[in-house]
Amino acid sequence: MRRAQRLFALAELLRARRTGVTALALAERLGVSVRTVYRDLDALRDAELPLHGERGRGGGFVLDRSYSMPPVNFTAREAAVLLAAGGWLIEQRMIPYAQTLQTALDKVRAALPAPAQRELDALQRSVSYVGVPAPPVDPQVQRVIERAWLDRRALRLTYDGAEGTTTRRVRIRSVVVDRRETLLNTDDLDKQAARQFKLHRVRAAKLLPT
Repeated sequence: MRRAQRLFALAELLRARRTGVTALALAERLGVSVRTVYRDLDALRDAELPLHGERGRGGGFVLDRSYSMPPVNFTAREAAVLLAAGGWLIEQRMIPYAQTLQTALDKVRAALPAPAQRELDALQRSVSYVGVPAPPVDPQVQRVIERAWLDRRALRLTYDGAEGTTTRRVRIRSVVVDRRETLLNTDDLDKQAARQFKLHRVRAAKLLPT
């Protein structure tokens, strides 16, 4: 079994479970070593799968119960329009959380039949969007900030401001997006004060331990 196939199979096994499953049980089911299972579980976490461990009887590895949503039925045209609009939002940098939107769009596109995918491609080729409303942001910085905001996590920012390059420990309270820039309104954990940052001036971002 190729690794991509194994990762998909592992994700499906976890999604089908209502209780935790041990790494040993997963290894036996997939026909691989326990060490390989741990590497694969790390890969799924890196892919933003909400995976965690539970202790005690019935414990093991389990997906967050909120991961799977009830099925939603779109027509092919509705899905194509959602994909076109979502792609435009990412391209225009109108929102700071493009990573989550992109993975959602990938899932919708994969569900489209071939004729609808061709219709979508034709639609996107016939529309042009002029003008990017915000300065570019480092993709790695954007991913970390997105994760911190969605998970309500504190993080350490390296920032180029009026005082030069500084480092701050902050928690994001709100985000303001306009046509020029994206602003992060935060609580400064060191100075116990409110602090605003321009997203495009953040040079590095790292999640702090929970």
